[in-house]
Amino acid sequence: MTQETETEDEVAPHPIETDFEVGQHNITPFGLDIHNPVFMISGLSIVAFVMVTLMFQEGATEFFGWLRPALTSTFDWFFLSAANVFVLLCLFLLVSPLGSIRLGGDDAKPDYGYVGWFAMLFAAGMGIGLMFFGVSEPMSHFASSMGGVAGEAGARTDWAPLGAAAGDIDAARDLGMAASIFHWAIHPWAIYAVVALSLAFFTYNRGLPLTLRSAFYPLLGDRIWGWWGHAIDILAVFATLFGLATSLGFGTEQALAGLNYLFGWGTGNGAKVILIAAITGLALLSVIRGLDGGVKILSEINIGLAALLLVFVMLVGPTGDIFASIFSGGAAYVTNFVPLSMPFGREDVNFSQGWTSFYWAWWISWSPFVGMFIARVSRGRTVREFIFCVIVIPSVISVFWMGAFGGTAISQVVADAAAPVKDAALELKLFEMLKPLPLAGITSFLGIVLVLVFFVTSSDSGSLVIDTITAGGKTDAPVSQRVFWCTFEGIVAATLLLVGGAGALTALQAMAVSTGFPFTIVLLAMCVSLVIGLNQSRKHAK
Repeated sequence: MTQETETEDEVAPHPIETDFEVGQHNITPFGLDIHNPVFMISGLSIVAFVMVTLMFQEGATEFFGWLRPALTSTFDWFFLSAANVFVLLCLFLLVSPLGSIRLGGDDAKPDYGYVGWFAMLFAAGMGIGLMFFGVSEPMSHFASSMGGVAGEAGARTDWAPLGAAAGDIDAARDLGMAASIFHWAIHPWAIYAVVALSLAFFTYNRGLPLTLRSAFYPLLGDRIWGWWGHAIDILAVFATLFGLATSLGFGTEQALAGLNYLFGWGTGNGAKVILIAAITGLALLSVIRGLDGGVKILSEINIGLAALLLVFVMLVGPTGDIFASIFSGGAAYVTNFVPLSMPFGREDVNFSQGWTSFYWAWWISWSPFVGMFIARVSRGRTVREFIFCVIVIPSVISVFWMGAFGGTAISQVVADAAAPVKDAALELKLFEMLKPLPLAGITSFLGIVLVLVFFVTSSDSGSLVIDTITAGGKTDAPVSQRVFWCTFEGIVAATLLLVGGAGALTALQAMAVSTGFPFTIVLLAMCVSLVIGLNQSRKHAK
């Protein structure tokens, strides 16, 4: 629809005046509160995707097996260039006068303390990914830097992103750590920060609903209430749901592998049903309790357990090698930051296409979910404080995590070329790394708990985000609606795991990446819109 309000050039910078009211065009069937056509189109499209994938599994496997590498190899320069733009924008906001703008206005106070705020943003951002890749990725890049191949099935380790270390173990470790940190530190968190800051600013400072379309008001004006806005929100729903289901695939495989490793539980369909039901049940409980009583508490518990496991490994593991991995690897990351970020003139095309562009597309596909959730819990922070806490602090934690877990595994392989962690399946590497350390049974079980709770926090926060989008930006939609989305996520994931098998998961991963391509264009436009909005707000404050 078109609102008869100010034109785009006449928009008052603080706040935007419009007769649009959140939820005024929603419908309320069966006690729900949904925003047509976003709810209907996104919901029906996802159901159709699942049905077609399961009906034509062989063809879908072949198509999506082609789609992911086709996108990451053809548009690697685009993904790398866009990620650099996001980093540069965040660095600019960190040091510019625009950084003094407070989300929610000059008198706004933070809704959450630092501990609770940081726990929620980190748990939603990439906690489960660090559990899965914290051991395997440093090992892969270490092997490639040594000029060898780690040997695990399907791992791309036959190239060296920063050049072979010619048998120098210390240099290979540093280069391997630098390549791993690159994928988990500044760039991905800058992607999240751009989306989160845009949503928070236009919601809390300009009075627009908490949904993706609001971030484009300076560019689209009242057209955000029409099909331009619908398309942006529908794409955000796709990206969120596919990203969550893909993560559930990783989390389920790792947790089942760990439970089978410790207790011989098995990894068949029955075990998958039990595990998915347990995860969905915990997520439902958290969703029903709400943001403060559910997500916040679980996030704080998870961060505490993760910190306990991290400190334990650093103390009882090869402490000297771990600190060398952290500080020397971190220094190598800083030193090689520009070469790793270069989108053109690269000789290591397998690294840039097989690893980096895939990661950037995946983080971008997750950005609507993580960004909206971070925005929802970030009222009261200044732009400068927001950028620093959302980018710098999680990046430092990622360096320590990779250094502790990856550094320990590398030390085990250096000490014994036949160490079990070297050739273990990806989902078992964490447990094989913990096995030689004291209290291996306890720490392995703690690792399983962390994987499960990290996914629960992602699932319930993801449900809150999808609920907000499909309710037209309302943050107080009925509990039954949040329960619907949480249950729907579990059913979709269970169906694909049980019936579709590996082919369906491949399709989901390809879809997560493919939604990242159009959303990269959306994010670049969002950067322009954000700068316009912040400048308008600063001029108004003067």
